Parts: sequence; C-alpha cells; structure tokens
Amino acid sequence: TFQGICLIQINPLFKVESIIIMIMKRLIFIFTALIMCVTGMSAAGKLSIKDITSGKFAAKTVNGINPIEGTDTYARISDDGKRVESYSFKTGKKIATLFDVDNTMGQKIKDFDGYILSPDGTRMLIQTETERIYRRSFRATYYIYTIASHKLARLSDGDKQQVPVWSSDGLQVAFVRDNNIFVVKLLYDNAEIQVTKDGKRNEVINGLPDWVNEEEFGFNRALTFNADGTMICWLRYDEKRVKTYSLQMYKGMDPEKTENALYPGYYEYKYPKAGEDNSLMSAWSYDIKSHKISKLQVPLDVDGYMPRIKMTNDPARVVVYTMNRHQDELCLYSVNPRSTMAQLIVKESVPKYVKEEAMEGVKFVGNNILLPSDRSGYMKLYVYSMNGQLLRTIGEGNYDITAVYGYDAKTGDVYYQAAALGAADRQVFVAHKNGKTQRLTNQKGWNSALFSGDYQYFINTWSDYNTPYVYTTRTREGKLISTLQDNAALKKLAAEYGFCKREPFEFTTSEGVKLNGWMLKPQNFDPSKRYPVIMHQYSGPGSQMVKDEWSAGSMGSGGAFDSYLAQQGFICVCVDGRGTGGRGAEFEKCTYLNIGDLESKDQVEAALYLGTLPYVDKNRIGIWGWSYGGFNTLMSMSEGRGVFRAGVAIAPPTNWKFYDSVYTERYMRTPKENPDGYATNPIERAAKLHGALLICHGTADDNVHPQNAYEYSEALVQADKDFRELYYTNRNHSIYGGNTRNHLLRQVAQFFQTELK
Repeated sequence: TFQGICLIQINPLFKVESIIIMIMKRLIFIFTALIMCVTGMSAAGKLSIKDITSGKFAAKTVNGINPIEGTDTYARISDDGKRVESYSFKTGKKIATLFDVDNTMGQKIKDFDGYILSPDGTRMLIQTETERIYRRSFRATYYIYTIASHKLARLSDGDKQQVPVWSSDGLQVAFVRDNNIFVVKLLYDNAEIQVTKDGKRNEVINGLPDWVNEEEFGFNRALTFNADGTMICWLRYDEKRVKTYSLQMYKGMDPEKTENALYPGYYEYKYPKAGEDNSLMSAWSYDIKSHKISKLQVPLDVDGYMPRIKMTNDPARVVVYTMNRHQDELCLYSVNPRSTMAQLIVKESVPKYVKEEAMEGVKFVGNNILLPSDRSGYMKLYVYSMNGQLLRTIGEGNYDITAVYGYDAKTGDVYYQAAALGAADRQVFVAHKNGKTQRLTNQKGWNSALFSGDYQYFINTWSDYNTPYVYTTRTREGKLISTLQDNAALKKLAAEYGFCKREPFEFTTSEGVKLNGWMLKPQNFDPSKRYPVIMHQYSGPGSQMVKDEWSAGSMGSGGAFDSYLAQQGFICVCVDGRGTGGRGAEFEKCTYLNIGDLESKDQVEAALYLGTLPYVDKNRIGIWGWSYGGFNTLMSMSEGRGVFRAGVAIAPPTNWKFYDSVYTERYMRTPKENPDGYATNPIERAAKLHGALLICHGTADDNVHPQNAYEYSEALVQADKDFRELYYTNRNHSIYGGNTRNHLLRQVAQFFQTELK
C-alpha cells in the first residue's frame, strides 16, 4: 500500500538499496500524481477547516447597493470600503464619487461601516464605530455628510445612536439613544431635541422593538416621520412586567471582559418565554412644532402585538400593524398622527398563523398596498387601495410567491420572486396590469432582483448548487446588459480545492410523502463501496436547506464544510421534511401545534431510504444541526427507530417552554392551551436516545439559552445515557469569535470521524 511504501526504512550504506530508494521515490511521485488526477485536487488544495472559517471561500458580492428613487442610478460602497459611489444601472459604469473617507471637510474619520442616503440625494448619514447588540440591532456613531460641500459633521455629540431615519425633505433626522427618541434639525445648526424621556433599560423602550419583537418579527426600527416631516411616530414597549433572564458572563478571551476576571458578571435582559407576559405595546406621535406628544388610538388586545409602523405618502396617514397573540390575524390601521384616530384598512385572517415573511413583504406604494397571503393555500399577492378595496390578485398556479420587489405606480407592473419551477428554484417575474405574467430570468437555480428607482432596470443575482453568485444588470424585460461580478476566481478556487458537486434527489416516505434532498459524494466516489453518511438539516417552519443555490450547505460558502467532510470519506446529505417552505401552506403548516414530531419522522425516513442505496452503509449514518436543526437532531435520534449511529446538536432548544413567546406560540400556542404539544420534546424523550451524541452550546446565548442544554444533559444523566458536551465561553447563538468557529467545526468533524468510521 501507499502507507506501506512510506513506512519502509532503507539503509543508505548499500548502493543497491540506494537504487531501490530512487525507484521507490519515483513510484511515490507517480502514485501521488495518480491520486491527484483521480480526486481532482492539488497537493496544496486539500480543504482545511481553518481555510473554511477564515472566509477564504467567501463569495464576492456587490456591496451596499441602494437604488436612488425615481432614477436609473444606484449608490454602492466601493470594493475597498473607502467610498460611496453612484453607478448607472444601464451601463454598470461609475458616475460619481458621493463620499470619500479620505476627502472630507470638517470632521475626519478613518473608515465607515454603512451609509443612509437622504430622500433628496443631497446628504447621507455615515455609520461608524458599529457595536452589535442582538441579531438585527446595533448602535453606532453617525455623521451627517453633505455631498456638494464634502462637509462631515457629527449627528450628535452624545453617545452612540440607533436607527436614524431621515425626514422626507432631508432636513431632519430622528434617532434613538438609551431607549429615548431624539430629533436633529439641520437648518437650525443641527439643533438636537429630546422627544421622549421615559425610556429606561429593561423598563420602557421608545422607537425600538424589544428583544422578542426584534428577533421574531424581523425588524430593528419602530420609528418614522410622517410624509411632510411635521410629526414623528413610534411604537413604545413597556417591558416592566416581562421576566428577566440572566446570562452569566466570564472573563473569556478574544475579547476579554477583564471586569469579570475573578467573579463572573451578569447580562440581564427581558425575555418573555412561551405563555408568559409580553411587553405592553402602544403607538405615539410627536408634533415637532408644538412639541405635543399623543397616544394613537389603535385598537389592540392587551396581549396583542404591534410589529410595524410605516410612513405613507399622505402626511395625515401612518400605518400601524397589529396582531393578536395567536398570530392568525394581521390588521393594518391607517392612523392620523394629529387627530390620533385609527381606521382599519385590511384585516388578514388565515388558518393557523400569518407567516412572518408575509408581514415583512407588505409594501405601500402610492395609493396601493401589496399584501402577501397564503389564504388560498399558496402565497399570492393581493393589491388593495389605501381604503381597503381589493383591486388585484397576483400569482398563478400552485406555487408560492417568495419575495416582493416593488410596484411601478406609472405602469401598474408588480415585480416579485416565485418558486414557480419547483421548491428548490427561484425566478423573477413581473405581473402586468393587463393580467399577463412575464418571467424575467432565464437560468434555473436561485434568482433574486434589485430594481432601479424608475423600474427600468434590475440587478439579477443568480447562483445554483455548484456555481457562485453572478451579478448582472438587466433591462426591465430581463435582457442582459452587463456582468458586474461573476466570482470566476472563486469558482476556480473551489475546483482547485476539490469542492464536491451537490446532486438533487427525491424519494417517497413510507407515509407517502415526497421529499426533496441533495447529496454530495466524494470526488473519488466508488459505487461498489459502502460509505458512511452525514445528514445535515434545519427543519424549522418555513425554512429551506434544499435549494438550488450556492449558499446551500451546512455552513454556506458553496458547501465548503460538506466538501471537507466528503474529503474525509463521507457522503453528505440534506433533506427538507414536512414543515419546510416553498411547497405551499399545507406542507408547511402541517406541523402546527406539534412541532418536532413530523420533522423527526421525516429525517428518520430519509435515513431509512439512504440505507437502501447500494453505496450507503446503513449502520453508519449520522445527523447534525444548529438551533432548530439541533432540536430536530435530538428528536430524530430519540424518535424510536434507531437509525442514527451518531449526532451533533448545536445550540438546540430542548423544551419549547424555555423558548420565547412570539416564535413558540406562533406554531404551538401557549403551554396552557397545548400541553400535549409541549410534551413532545427531547427532554421527555431522553430515555429513548439512540446513538453517540455531542451537544455544543454558547454560555452567552441570548436566543436559545444554555438552560436548554443544562436541563437536557441532566435528563440524559438521569436516564443513564452517555453523551459529550462542549460549552463555549461568552459566545452567543452563532458561536463565533477568535478561534471559536474553527474549534467548533473541528469537534463536529472529529466526532463523526470517530463514531462513524
């Protein structure tokens, strides 16, 4: 064998043996070359986990694009991150430099993290010194930059700001600091006025969502001007009654928290668990001229939600969204910020729950509202007038509309993305006012779009399982104009490092359910051998891991980590079970009130199917996942049919009573209403765990608290089950920072190498 040749020891004192050495070196060279030919890898091109976690295989993107309203131009951050530049959609060529970090008058800064153009395009807010808070929230130091004069001035002399927003005339900026709202008037020498004074940490928040609303309704700003900039409107969250959760914080490393060097500290914040008290929510307005603050008279159940507040083009109207606690009703109220009176425009009521994506997709354009809804069984678009009259329904056939890109008020054209060719595919469409629908993208795979402010052009982002992102500029009819970025260098690099191709497949379970998946085989795959299999999944409601896109894979980056595992001799597989998205409401919502049951059955069925394939060793199948994927890993390993030899659960929920109110109750209602559903969890199933298990969790996980891992490990101990667990000091739900991600993925790989070989 090759190994045997390498281990032979030769005494160089004998000439004949010297000849043998030469021959053997030659044989080794030839044999190595043959291996490279078979595997398609160079000696220097074998994947390492450090390469993967370093970002070596990250695709290049076209960063920070903002279409300029009413024009065929857009602004974007330069590739070196030093400038904001304007470009033509039509030609793809640079028109002007709008901001240069090295060319400012007044204040000087070394770098910046983002920008916000004023509505009239004459100024911008420059974001610096960004400090992350939760998933979507951050605070930063902002500067006002005047494009014509190059003047750069601090937005505020106080501490860092959050969610700054321009008035429509570009002469005022409102922002939040320390849970209170402030407004800066540019025409009055940047005079700063404090609007609210009752904001206080862990008690009252003005203009920002609390933790659970930010995380589960997917937004970070609850603040807007009205259309003429005379009023500021916001949502207020009174979280005094919400119970506090405390995360113990240690000194740690990278970064160090020296204040915790001897005794640990605590990070305390309000976190409503399923069935517990939420914040009390209300909507307010402030008259900038008279300084009068008023409460808006928006009808809301005492335990209801206000997940958005939006500006319209009418100064006498802002729109406030409300939801009942069960989240099966979404109401849009038109509210006069001066009179405070509210009028119901649209009431969306659907079986089980209104999807978060549907609410996020609501658009207000001119005198029209675009409302996504799956009331028909598939996500369609419904166009209403601002008075609540249904004008049009958009979407043909049994497929989901998955993104709303815009409405051209001049032509009546509506632009959107849909899964019309299958659940794993996305295409861009336009629905014309005359009822005709036109497909604007021409390649199977995953297409998304960003339209110019005048809807004459769009930037198309396309990729598929095995092709990195390609950015092209197109006409509104879909005709190719130019290529902005094709990631050719990454495609070449992936080939050099032996990335393996992902192949789609489908099968039917014993319950008659057709499921979609993809498979990644080693490059030197031999169908006469039997390989161990590693299955990765997420499985959460509405999610998709099986999608014909470059990001598909356990850790993104073109499936780099999956290719690494394949180079270690594993077949990698991903299957989307019941409850996942892209296949209509019935398939997605069938897990309602009992999440984890059908999802785990489908992963077991997938393993059983794989075990029938001639090249799969059915006795060496593993499963892993993160967050909901970690939960379903535990559920699948304790489903009752012992098909998994090993599994890794990263940051898993283990009892839905421990998780937050908004997410959990959307799919399960409250523990009091649904005790049987809540009893379906890994802790209750601990005694049925089958296979070797590794649990990984961050000790500062503000999302899925380490409580989940602690309580589950105790259940395993009392059930006399062997397992391993790893905790990452001061790391949140994403478990990263310093060498952390490299270490984590190495543990995952080594665990499967040990348990499945």
